[in-house]
Amino acid sequence: MEPVYYSVMPSPVGPLTLRWSGCALTGLSFDSGAIRARRRTWILDDATLAPAREQLDEYFRGARGTFDLPLRFEGTSFQQRVWRALLEIPLGSTTSYGELALRLGQPKWPGAQEVGAALNQNPIAVIAPCHRVIGADGSLTGFGGGLERKRWLLTHEGWPAPAATAAQTSLLLFDRPDTRD
Repeated sequence: MEPVYYSVMPSPVGPLTLRWSGCALTGLSFDSGAIRARRRTWILDDATLAPAREQLDEYFRGARGTFDLPLRFEGTSFQQRVWRALLEIPLGSTTSYGELALRLGQPKWPGAQEVGAALNQNPIAVIAPCHRVIGADGSLTGFGGGLERKRWLLTHEGWPAPAATAAQTSLLLFDRPDTRD
């Protein structure tokens, strides 16, 4: 079994946990209790993950629109097809669950639900931009990191998101690094 290396970095949407195994990035998650629990068996290694951290920092500063990192998706063949298709959605663009299903040769129904289920398991958030998949009516739906993060990421990329409500402006909470372990 290959060792798993990890690094935690601050970001405007909260702490991110990056995971590396073999010669590729295998995970990018919004840091959570579940992720922190798994880290107990991983090896902290900021140096191995420095290129990924640097590219993410450039993305969050608005200086990078695409990533140039080796990625390894671990999941079913259908999930991997969905996650790879995400890499083709350009910065500042969105697609719907149904449109993505059609691109993958699936019927719009129930393909949109199958795509949604695969997106819910996306192991490499932000870089495999599942946040760019929205409802057919243009609404922000379903995002494992929370709709506030999805709105922030899309707005950061230039998507004309509707004005945020007072409840949605709680994004300032994401600016504070979570120091609990």
